[in-house]
Amino acid sequence: MKLPTFADPESLSHIYSLLQSSFDQMNESNNGSTRKRRRKNEKNRDDPDGSSQKEGDKKKEWKGILTSLILLEEQEKHEQEELDKATEEDKLSLDANHKKKTKAMSEYYSNLEDYYSHVEESERIMRKKSRVVAGAVAVAAASDGLEKVQMDKGLKSGAAGGGPVSGHQRRLWVKDRSGAWWDECNRPDFPEEEFKKVFRMGRATFDMVCEELNSVIAKEDTTLRNAIPVRQRVAVCLWRLATGDPLRLVSKRFGLGISTCHKLVLEVCTAIRTVLMPKYLQWPDEAALRKIKGEFESISGIPNVVGSMHTSHIPIIAPKISVAAYFNKRHTERNQKTSYSITVQGVVDPKGVFTDVCIGWPGSMPDDQVLEKSALFHRATNGGLLKGVWIVGSSGYPLLDWVLVPYTQQNLTWTQHAFNEKIGEIQKVAKDAFARLKGRWSCLQKRTEVKLQDLPIVLGACCVLHNICELQNEEIDPELKVELLDDDMVPEQPLRSVSSMKARDAIAHNLLHHGLAGTSFL
Repeated sequence: MKLPTFADPESLSHIYSLLQSSFDQMNESNNGSTRKRRRKNEKNRDDPDGSSQKEGDKKKEWKGILTSLILLEEQEKHEQEELDKATEEDKLSLDANHKKKTKAMSEYYSNLEDYYSHVEESERIMRKKSRVVAGAVAVAAASDGLEKVQMDKGLKSGAAGGGPVSGHQRRLWVKDRSGAWWDECNRPDFPEEEFKKVFRMGRATFDMVCEELNSVIAKEDTTLRNAIPVRQRVAVCLWRLATGDPLRLVSKRFGLGISTCHKLVLEVCTAIRTVLMPKYLQWPDEAALRKIKGEFESISGIPNVVGSMHTSHIPIIAPKISVAAYFNKRHTERNQKTSYSITVQGVVDPKGVFTDVCIGWPGSMPDDQVLEKSALFHRATNGGLLKGVWIVGSSGYPLLDWVLVPYTQQNLTWTQHAFNEKIGEIQKVAKDAFARLKGRWSCLQKRTEVKLQDLPIVLGACCVLHNICELQNEEIDPELKVELLDDDMVPEQPLRSVSSMKARDAIAHNLLHHGLAGTSFL
């Protein structure tokens, strides 16, 4: 007998109901008249084969149907168990693949850092051996007066001509490398536009930076080698920051060792932060603040604004410690690639010049927490630095007595919407400044080889150099401008000052009342 098949559980329930009704009718007929049952029995006696056979066939048919239903139920249960088992196996497989990829990525970055550490250590050992050999040669030459005089003459002539003293002697302590590219750039007749394209600033600004840093980074010549000139030291640092290229490419460009280039970049960045930051990146005085207020008010109509604030993320290689703290969830979701970052919070004036920066907090921290960790927050809260003035921020910051942010609730009124448009014009100043910062110094757009503990020094130097370029009116190539991908996350407590809420409402009302928010036609 062929078993019937059913499409879905509704069909099964329908058949169950039909069976139930059939059984009820059978019970009613059995509990009927005794006479009918007797007549039926008598009739069966008269014809025992016909009715009994029919009744038997009917029972067999019902039994077959019940058996089919039971088999279908068992089959459905078995299929559901297999589906659950397959789902669980897929889930375990995905988890295992994810763990395997994460482990492989961590091992890759660890091997990369170990490789660079090994290269630096090898070069350090080679330099040490070279110095020992060179010292032995010098001591041997000192034993013979005539040879000593000849060596001295050779060293002096080599220093004057900028070339090696003797091919054999020079190869004892330094590898021959070509610095022709830098020699070409350093020539007075080198095109100004090409120079600016390479170092992100004109020759006059470059010379000014070299002069400012000369007393800190200049080195003296030694008996065995000539010191690297100040201009070349600054050029190595600027080219590295401007391009973000690996140190091996910097080494080929300037004819220097990889470890030497790495050391020069950190030395020059440290000098910029020590010498130039107090001069070119500082909070404005009273006279400058009055000028800044007037310029911001002319832009937006909002009074007493002394700065526009923004927080941007700088990508880094996964650190060996506190990995979760530096994990950037939003960039990872957007790029479909695991991303780690540190933050740079900056306040700029109307020209896009940084007046305050906070560098180095992990990328997982939202903007409001970075603000609370900054020195600016403590000076404003405890020192009264920003009493009676505003710093404009995005919706990622809380509304404070000195931080003015846009309205973030749903269903804004016309007044609130117009206020947000005007405050957006001030926010744009900071965002454009960060776009130019990252455009000029491309090292901020890619994961760098610089160690995590040295990154604040490099980022601080980039901010100072940005200010110098802005103050010297060094225009940035439009092709270098980048699009910021920083996400604003509304803080858990966006409104932290009742007085600031009233002040913001008053500013929005005044903008609307005086026709400064694009509503003068009303």
